[in-house]
Amino acid sequence: MMKYAVVFEKTATGYSAYVPDLPGCVAAGPTLEETADLIRSGIEIHLSAMREDGDAIPEPTTQVDYVALAS
Repeated sequence: MMKYAVVFEKTATGYSAYVPDLPGCVAAGPTLEETADLIRSGIEIHLSAMREDGDAIPEPTTQVDYVALAS
C-alpha cells in the first residue's frame, strides 16, 4: 500500500488539497471531510490514468511534520 502526503489548506470558501508527489492532483470542497474524500478519489483516478498512459508511478517521498515555536 502506498501512502501519499496530502496538503490541506483553508480557503475563503472551504478547503483545497494537493499531493506534492503527484503534480496536478488537486481537489477542493466546502468542508475538510468532503475535500479529503475528493482528494482520495482524485489520487486513485490520477494513478489509474498514469498506468493507462504507461507512466511510471512515483514513489511517495514527501514527508510532513509540524514545527513548534515558542509564542
